[in-house]
Amino acid sequence: MNPVEARQAKKLQENLDRRMADQQMVTLLSESGFAGAHYGRFEEELARYGISVLRGWLYSGYVFKLVASRGFDLKPHELELEELAHDSDLREELAMMTVARALPVFRQRALVETGWRADGGASIATYFMGASAYEFPNEYRRHRVQQKRWHRGRATEEITTEDRFVVRGVADDVLGRLRVLQDLRDIDDPRTRAAVALTIDGYTQEEIQQLVDAKSTRAVEGLLYRWRTKAKQRDERGFHG
Repeated sequence: MNPVEARQAKKLQENLDRRMADQQMVTLLSESGFAGAHYGRFEEELARYGISVLRGWLYSGYVFKLVASRGFDLKPHELELEELAHDSDLREELAMMTVARALPVFRQRALVETGWRADGGASIATYFMGASAYEFPNEYRRHRVQQKRWHRGRATEEITTEDRFVVRGVADDVLGRLRVLQDLRDIDDPRTRAAVALTIDGYTQEEIQQLVDAKSTRAVEGLLYRWRTKAKQRDERGFHG
């Protein structure tokens, strides 16, 4: 066996040994239903590992190439990449939030539903990083939305409604600013109130979908359509009354 083949064989053996050890660990954790003190320690170590790896991926920008290869092209701006390379706190926050969202998904799909198998070719740690990569796009989109809100907040006057949603700018196209603010107070449904306020503030329907946790942009369109219909009917009653 030549040196190259020897190194490849050694790596394959190490990977096999690691997966066999992972299988023993998973079997042990399954005895307590993937809960309790043992699972808590396992999850803590997995989270620590995931955060460390994600921080490195964010620093180098590799995470964007990885998720793009899986169909999630976030198209990061050069300024965003520079910010991630220089802002350690931001990398920590994004890594922690991504891992926090990935852990329950990983537990259910990989462990409870036996999605991870020792003969699948990946170690537990590698499988978990794959799960984290699928959670990262949504987390980064949330970060972008928050950044846009923050920048708008610095540039414009803020008007806070009773439910803590912020309405800013001049609503020239929706009955006038004061009337819209009054309408917001009259909307009983919190999700509709939020969707209207964010629309006035210039958010896209994709951004609103994430912020109000709607199922789709069509659901956001439905909220706004029903609100406009009720507002129009109220106006007509007021005119004829």
